[in-house]
Amino acid sequence: MIAIFKREFKSYFNTPIGYIVLAAFYFFLALYFMVYFSNGVPHVEYVISEMLTVTIFVMPIITMRLISEDRRQKVDQALFTAPVSLTGVVMGKFFAALAVFALGFAPSIIFELIVMSYISVNLFSFVYALIGILLLGSTLIAIGMFISTLTESAVVSAILTLVINILVLYMSSFAQMINIEWISKIIEKMAFINTFSSFGENLFSLPDIFYFVSITAAFIFLCVRALEKRRWA
Repeated sequence: MIAIFKREFKSYFNTPIGYIVLAAFYFFLALYFMVYFSNGVPHVEYVISEMLTVTIFVMPIITMRLISEDRRQKVDQALFTAPVSLTGVVMGKFFAALAVFALGFAPSIIFELIVMSYISVNLFSFVYALIGILLLGSTLIAIGMFISTLTESAVVSAILTLVINILVLYMSSFAQMINIEWISKIIEKMAFINTFSSFGENLFSLPDIFYFVSITAAFIFLCVRALEKRRWA
């Protein structure tokens, strides 16, 4: 798994993809921080919450090549015969993508230290918001990686991932279009944006944490199963 992780992580920076992803995150983090700070709202957790939209559009770039590129280059067969389990392959790719995503939020720690040099802050609020965006990112990575197993085209994978991201994040908007109340409530509860909002609002909730972890685990499992099916096909 470690070898797969190193290979995948390096691959992000052997192409412009890694630099584009980090540039996008750093630019918008700095922009939101300056806007909030200049308006007398020195709360980095609010800055992190504002990064939701950026995450939606950047995530497909992070995940689009995870499996589809191996299929396109016909190197997936080598992975099937490598001395590592398919679970190890999937987890190595998953953690490489998560590391790039987490690296994108590294400046938020610097921003929090800057704020702390001026005023006293609620450090828990910042840490909890950071945990929230990482949990959300983990879930979106797992979903995007699974979509990447379904096609050899990185472009198709990116487009599908973007569409799915928008759907699962903003389910509550679609729920309002359904007249059956109990179905509407279920869909609204499933919306990622509603679950993620508790992290930005400093509302500690174990069910919300478990929700993201369980969905992440489910899609990682589906990735492994999809690769196993192709190996024996």
